Amino acid sequence: MHELRFFDREAEYAVVERHLPHWVQAGVMCFLTYRTEDSFPEPVLQRWLSERDSLLKQHGIDPAGDWRGAVRRLPLPVRSGLQWKFTERFDQFLDEGHGACVLKRPELSQIVADNLRHLDGRDYSLTDFVVMPNHVHVLASFRAETDMLPRVEAWKRYQARLINAVLNQSGRFWQVDGFDHLVSSPEQFEHYRGYIAVNPRHANLRGGEFVHYSKPLEA
Repeated sequence: MHELRFFDREAEYAVVERHLPHWVQAGVMCFLTYRTEDSFPEPVLQRWLSERDSLLKQHGIDPAGDWRGAVRRLPLPVRSGLQWKFTERFDQFLDEGHGACVLKRPELSQIVADNLRHLDGRDYSLTDFVVMPNHVHVLASFRAETDMLPRVEAWKRYQARLINAVLNQSGRFWQVDGFDHLVSSPEQFEHYRGYIAVNPRHANLRGGEFVHYSKPLEA
């Protein structure tokens, strides 16, 4: 089988604070999501924030305070479950199809897919991804803790440049920040693989409106 590594709290890891906290650990599989700039109009964002705040309060966390720090102090299983609930609900809003959803166009989704596969096996190890009309999910690992965020930013810069050229437009194509979760077990890895695979069906997409890739893991 392809060698997979999962999050080990006893090993060295880092937490990078941006708009959202990003947990990174060298060589560990990570589930990543990034989305188009127009995928979350203000009313939709407010709906999600309201639901997020309600979840935080259920865990005794004040959304108006240092909620990120409070989440980090939760036991790992509780924190992981809460973060996944944030992401899962966020994805459900994305699957409603807000924004122009230009990645339904095969020539544009293929730009993203080709770029993700380009340096697989050299700069990172990729197992799965899906390019949806307004967002992308990726399962990959990175050699060093400092590699993940720069690599995602490089993907987004390159993809945005080519997509904007096709659309004859300029400006920001991808939202600056995104979600990422370190994978903690083989079971969770299989959960994420399944989640990626069925995402187009959950969004009621037809063939040609998405790109799904899954690498065989047999040696």
